[in-house]
This record gives sequence, structure tokens and C-alpha cells, in this order.
Amino acid sequence: MLFFDLPMNTRSERRTYARFRKYLIKNGFTMVQFSVYSKIFPNRSSLDTYMMTLRQNLPKHGSIRAMAVTEKQYNKMYLLVGDQTLTEQTLTDNTMVIL
Repeated sequence: MLFFDLPMNTRSERRTYARFRKYLIKNGFTMVQFSVYSKIFPNRSSLDTYMMTLRQNLPKHGSIRAMAVTEKQYNKMYLLVGDQTLTEQTLTDNTMVIL
């Protein structure tokens, strides 16, 4: 899971925010809610490799945090208000996903 808070006071900062958000989506992240994105990795090794790539594409300002959770932990998340995203509805503990 990736959490970020980027400044959006100037036109340049808004452009940086948009570029970073598009970068995440292009790289397979899905929005859980505003400024919270998630992506599934098959194993810890691929996560660690991707984190090196991500670090090379971070904006210079703001706050960005990443947290690794297993699919099982993610599925135990409490949804207090709102609905599951389409991606969350599709993903379950089953290892096979039929689209």
C-alpha cells in the first residue's frame, strides 16, 4: 500500500501530483481512496525490486509512505463507510482470478 500527501498549492505542484498519480496507475496501482493506492506483488523479492524503481520516480516534496501487507491481512481490513472497489470485489483469498 502506498500513502502520499503532496503539496498542491501552485500549478507546478498540481502538475507534479498528476504525474505521480498517473505513474502509479500506469504501473499497476489501484486507488483505494484519495492518496491511498495499492498493488499486488507475487512475492517479497519483486516488491523489493519495484521499491528501488519507485524511489527513482518520487516527487521531491511531500510525504510518501509504503507499507507491505499480505493479501490475507488486506482482506481483513475493516470497511467502515462506503463500498469495496471493483478490484477489491474481484480479489479474494483464492489464488485464481477469472476475469
